[in-house]
Amino acid sequence: MEVSVSLINLTITTYLIFQGLAPSFIGSFSDIHGRRPAYIIAFVIYLAANIGLALQNNYTALMILRCVQSSGSSGTISLASAVVADLSTRAERGKYVGYAGIGIALGPTLGPVIGGLLDHFLGWRSIFWFLVILSAVCFAVILFVFPETCRAVVGNGSVPPASWNRPLWTLFARTSRFDDESRTADFTTIQELRRRPNPISALLIATQKEMGLVLLYGSFLYAGYMAVISTLSTELASRFGFNSVQVGLCYLPMGVGSISSRWIVGRLLDWNFRREAHLQGMIIQKNRQQNIETFNIERARLAITLPLIYISSLCILAYGWVMQYRTPLAGPLVMLFFTGLTTTGAFNTLSTLVVDINYQSAATATAANNLFRCLMGAGATAIASPLIKAIGIGWTATFIAGIWVLGSSALWTVFYLGYSWRQALTHRN
Repeated sequence: MEVSVSLINLTITTYLIFQGLAPSFIGSFSDIHGRRPAYIIAFVIYLAANIGLALQNNYTALMILRCVQSSGSSGTISLASAVVADLSTRAERGKYVGYAGIGIALGPTLGPVIGGLLDHFLGWRSIFWFLVILSAVCFAVILFVFPETCRAVVGNGSVPPASWNRPLWTLFARTSRFDDESRTADFTTIQELRRRPNPISALLIATQKEMGLVLLYGSFLYAGYMAVISTLSTELASRFGFNSVQVGLCYLPMGVGSISSRWIVGRLLDWNFRREAHLQGMIIQKNRQQNIETFNIERARLAITLPLIYISSLCILAYGWVMQYRTPLAGPLVMLFFTGLTTTGAFNTLSTLVVDINYQSAATATAANNLFRCLMGAGATAIASPLIKAIGIGWTATFIAGIWVLGSSALWTVFYLGYSWRQALTHRN
């Protein structure tokens, strides 16, 4: 199937649109009915879409199935953040959000390499058959061993879920731990939420002043990142004459930087949380989810975010101009590494703050974060190539860095006023 580069970019744009919309439904569903059934629904959709993509020959069908594929896969991102919120305390959340994010970062890191190799040697259909096999393995793991973690269903973990919502391995066990847990279940720990899933709840979160500013800035940060990701393959092919395998390998530095940031920045977040807790007179209780009504979590998280944003602005600026002046390949690759390291680190800290503030509906809050980022990313993907053709990649990178720096005033506002806004909202409710 032969199509133009603009039509290929259109599939990326539609993919991102549905990647933003779908988690609003699956996230709200999981906050009420549990993570496990939500994971099962997401994987069934994703598996079916990949099989359809591997078999089709029509561009229109490809567009539709890519939207379905995105709807299935994107839900798992908000679910992963929700599971971390279920199982971790705020004092350790940065580290665990980083661990969960490593899996998310592996996609953009290894995907282009594996996809390039499969396309080069076996054809593009083999990419989707590979995804079918990989997702089937992950789905089997979810079915057999993944337990329910949602606090609206299992409370602090002592309340056994319904029999249909248990890992399949329990069917083969002679005695189940759930039988023992039913005798010591603490039903007072179950969080009472809405009765029915409400996809609009993701939008309602953005109406809060603090969350609105965080989500808006996060979407601009993601848009600039996607502008680099979506145009990198065509820029490398045109400037260096690379084939699909060589282009895929050039994504590795950015991916390695992204993975490294999940490890480094997560630990920085936890260190700064402990430091701020000491300064604000809050004693950290190990393995206890502490109330933050009297703790300035905004200052604790954004003190790490803001420096990362300014460094990432310099990195993307340098990337644009080394590409503009056609330096040797080492120049762009080094800047891609540091762009991935710092930009992903900023994403990680903002995502952690979003979950911290909305821990009772973590999946819905992450869905709201995903919605704003992906819709803005879809717009950036659509205009990135025309903008580069019009003003050059150097000035395009300058434009992105300028938006990041000027827009950071929104986060400074949250840094100084977010705590008082959150207190006022809590007292009002």
